[in-house]
Amino acid sequence: MSSSPSPTARGSRLALLVVGLCWLAVLFDGLDMFIYGSVLPHLLETKTFGLTPDQAGDLGSYATFGMLVGALTAGTVADRIGRKKLMIGCVTLFSLASGICAISGSVQVFGLGRTLAGVGLGGLLPTAISMVSDYAPRGRGAIVIGLLMTAHHAGGILSAYVAKWLVEPVGWRAAFWVCVAPLLFAPVLVKTLPESLSFLVAKGRDEEAAGLAARYDVELPATSGRKTAADRWDALQGLFSGGEWIQTLLYWLASFGGLLLVYGVATWLPTLMRTEGYELTNALTFVVVFNLGGIVGMLVAGRAADRFGAPRISAIWFALTAAGVYLLSVHMSMGVTTLVVFLTGVFLNSAQTMIYATVSIRSAPDSRATAVGWTSGMGRFGAVFGPWLGGQLLAAGNGEWGFTAFALAGVSSMVFIGIAALRTPRTGAPIDSEQKLVAAH
Repeated sequence: MSSSPSPTARGSRLALLVVGLCWLAVLFDGLDMFIYGSVLPHLLETKTFGLTPDQAGDLGSYATFGMLVGALTAGTVADRIGRKKLMIGCVTLFSLASGICAISGSVQVFGLGRTLAGVGLGGLLPTAISMVSDYAPRGRGAIVIGLLMTAHHAGGILSAYVAKWLVEPVGWRAAFWVCVAPLLFAPVLVKTLPESLSFLVAKGRDEEAAGLAARYDVELPATSGRKTAADRWDALQGLFSGGEWIQTLLYWLASFGGLLLVYGVATWLPTLMRTEGYELTNALTFVVVFNLGGIVGMLVAGRAADRFGAPRISAIWFALTAAGVYLLSVHMSMGVTTLVVFLTGVFLNSAQTMIYATVSIRSAPDSRATAVGWTSGMGRFGAVFGPWLGGQLLAAGNGEWGFTAFALAGVSSMVFIGIAALRTPRTGAPIDSEQKLVAAH
């Protein structure tokens, strides 16, 4: 007679299901985010909608502006309707928005689709991180969140292949129709994804939360008092009290430059590589290599920060990123360029993550969430500015300066986070590597 599986084994399998569902959702998030950059060279070369480089930069910024709105409102909406419903809503929104792009007949309609997609994209990632944090097996939280973050870059890799396979033979609209396919994933989330334990505890649904925690063999989140608007305002004021305003502004400026670099390069990498004389197929290959580097970087950054310190790693990573991005402005052999793109991907994406880690480590426990949230929010303005900047440079006939401009953004972030690291840190409680990865992107 066979014995039934132990509760721990059963819980681990069920937790793996939750993590897997969230990973797929973030994969689709990355696909939708990167697809515009992957098809952009084709849109410009065929003059679709009469698209000009400056208009293309504006379109890239629409999505990142939508992400700013989505990220800033996700917490409030999730507190009202629950994280599960918000995840489903975000997947539905960016899938339908891609449909708007696919059927659009003008720049204005296409821009509306990209903006709405950005709102869904911006709300999904922090919500998915919260979900996997709740259901990760005991002692595996950091590994699970790091794994989740790789899905975004896997989506970037998928976007390059979608563009390679479909754009030339079928047309650019087919690529956006592929991005509508995640709509079929929403019913799967409805049926199989449990609600967030943190949400249930916050809403006082303790019995339901306890039942889920027992079923999934995970820790039940501790009950904590909800902060009022006055509490949140006091926490924000604390970031500027005494001499803390200098440190806060340094973090914000570093985050601005970091996300300008991340989203500027993500949007314009294939197009800028085309201006450097590479064939379109090779330019899209660089998107794959860049995101493979991002996956590796996400997996190693936390370990490096644990050993050498997050502020130091962030500054070094930005310096290496700036060097790599600048080298891309030089036409090298295919093999050397591929290696530089890979290493740039390794350092670029995780350098920004280490800014959040630094803020978390150096913040007082009662203001940590506020400090990280506002650092991320201010950085989002850089995410809006980066795609626009690339478009303006190309429109002015200065495409060769694109990589140089993005490299300078990396240098600025290196300087700002380096100065912040040299200043006397705030008194903050130690945090684990799981917390360090939460605010990435």
